Amino acid sequence: MRSIPSAAAVAATIASALLLCAGSAQAEITTFTSQASYLAAVGNTGVDDYNDLIQQMYFDQIPRQAGDYAYSVSAGPKAPAIWAGTEDYVDFFLTSQNRTDITTFVLQDGVAGAGGNFFGSDAYSHPTAAASLLLTATDSTGATVTFTLENPDVHSFVGFVSSADLVSLTVTAGQQPGVWSSIDNFHISVAAVPEPQTWGMLAGGLALLGYAARRQQKVRLV
Repeated sequence: MRSIPSAAAVAATIASALLLCAGSAQAEITTFTSQASYLAAVGNTGVDDYNDLIQQMYFDQIPRQAGDYAYSVSAGPKAPAIWAGTEDYVDFFLTSQNRTDITTFVLQDGVAGAGGNFFGSDAYSHPTAAASLLLTATDSTGATVTFTLENPDVHSFVGFVSSADLVSLTVTAGQQPGVWSSIDNFHISVAAVPEPQTWGMLAGGLALLGYAARRQQKVRLV
């Protein structure tokens, strides 16, 4: 007589399948160059516009807040300081102190997306033309994605969304003479509500578990 799998065994099988699906998704980081598309892919978003700063250097790792979400920002390795740049002393943005340095944003746990307006600025902290900027996002699984933003201006938006927690984002202008990597309106977001097919997969698994439990009970009664 064929043995009927126990409810626990069925549950373990379903859980393993769901974990495998989730594990494969954890390695995926999606890059967006449209702010509207980025916002459509995430849940609640906070924005840090840096307009509370004054034009000066901020040393080491600076704690910041984008809406409900905490993060820190730093630059290095040559000059461990961030400069608050502005053209009109009203709208401020962040830039590295040394033009070849990397600016790093470290995100709190539970964040799914991050991005903002990335552009170049000059020695006077004014936005300037840049050939490109190099951005890299890393999530909690160790997955990384690198994106080259070509010919950016103050309106250029880049955002990254991971199915795991997004843990950091970096930007640099590299060796471009007279260009410092800069950012304004830093976005931090949580994950969007699960898509209908995700709920459908979970509901199907629970239904299968219930069916297996009922069938096992009937077998025991016979």
